[in-house]
Amino acid sequence: MAKPCFRLFLTPAGLAVLVVALVILVRSLLARNAYEIVISGAALLFLLVTGITGAWKSYKLKLMETGWKLPFPMSARAGEKTLISCPAENLPVFFRLHFSIRGLFYPSGFSAHNSARRLFFQKADHKHGGCPMLAETSVSGKDRTAYLQLDFPMSGIFRGNGICRLKDIFGFFSFSCGIPQSMTVMVRTSPCYGKDFPVNPQSGAEDKRNRTSSDEERYYMREYTPGDRFRDINWKSSEKIDALITRISPDNQEKVSRIEIFFRNYGPADNPSLDALWLLDRAKAQLSNFMRRTMEHQPSFIFTVHAASGSWEIEDSEGLETFFDELAGISFSPAGNEVFSLTGAGDLYVFSTACDTGLPGFILACNIRPVNLFMVQPAEKERVKTEALRRLDFTLNGFLLLPRWFFSGKIRKLGIHANRAETVYAETRL
Repeated sequence: MAKPCFRLFLTPAGLAVLVVALVILVRSLLARNAYEIVISGAALLFLLVTGITGAWKSYKLKLMETGWKLPFPMSARAGEKTLISCPAENLPVFFRLHFSIRGLFYPSGFSAHNSARRLFFQKADHKHGGCPMLAETSVSGKDRTAYLQLDFPMSGIFRGNGICRLKDIFGFFSFSCGIPQSMTVMVRTSPCYGKDFPVNPQSGAEDKRNRTSSDEERYYMREYTPGDRFRDINWKSSEKIDALITRISPDNQEKVSRIEIFFRNYGPADNPSLDALWLLDRAKAQLSNFMRRTMEHQPSFIFTVHAASGSWEIEDSEGLETFFDELAGISFSPAGNEVFSLTGAGDLYVFSTACDTGLPGFILACNIRPVNLFMVQPAEKERVKTEALRRLDFTLNGFLLLPRWFFSGKIRKLGIHANRAETVYAETRL
């Protein structure tokens, strides 16, 4: 009954020492070599005592509540550390606690919904596009806490398990202890540093903006926004604070400024290359940067975002943060018959990549309204300003890339004409 336990708890190094000690013991008994009998017997006794001690302590720590706390929000390339906690006391002299995080990472959310398996450290999932990941650290100190450098090269979804093990300092035994903790993490895009873009929203009155007040409060004031009537400006109050203040009657409907955005995540939905996923990641970064900067300058704006998977209406900073988490899991959708309606008179803001072959037709169909295009193109050799993703960063951070992602996907530059356009160039490197 002892052999199954040794198979379960022994590491490759411990198994090698056990085999060598047994071989030496048998050989010394046959040769009646007292010196070798003492050496091999001492090694086997040490393994036995160490194994029993570790098994007993791991059984005591079976119900230990381990944990790993990631920074929130979790962003790619942030360089932030994950807090690890393993509250165990009175460990044996030669033993330490080790905490490992293992799971699958889906770059740009590619096919994350197709695989809900718990992975320990299995082979790369070639079908569903998940990258196996392993990160480990030892936990020491009075508080039994440690920090683990868990950094993601790009945005996506990570599904992993936190597992604690009791190991001896010689590397012979590894015992499972504590309760494994599973977690799904939405990894946002790393920031991009684009310039401010002029915004021309569409404005209109809406019932949900109605306000009521008592008879003595006939008016309320707010900062002027595009679309307000000039006759409603309170010039006296505006002179005092050096800003335009609008006087609004509680019986009137307030003008709502709306930003209509199309995030075109169309592209190779089946087996996309890492180059294509990186272009989509940079398009997400452009969208996040645009929305965050716009809301910082004018918090009263409302965003209406359309994507292949659905639509969102974002009215405040809380809704914006929630949308950014959902955006991390949006991957490519196959091009198909698009159904959309254009109402209003404001500008359209379109975010897309060179993988979107239907973009020229979409721009042509939107010619009734001004189009502002944010485009991510494959890098050109003569270009200096290029946002690059290194495949080596995956390996350095404990990720195992799919073999097909080591080869560059050929993506041609897409020629598009719009009223105003901003182009970002991106590429992958070794």
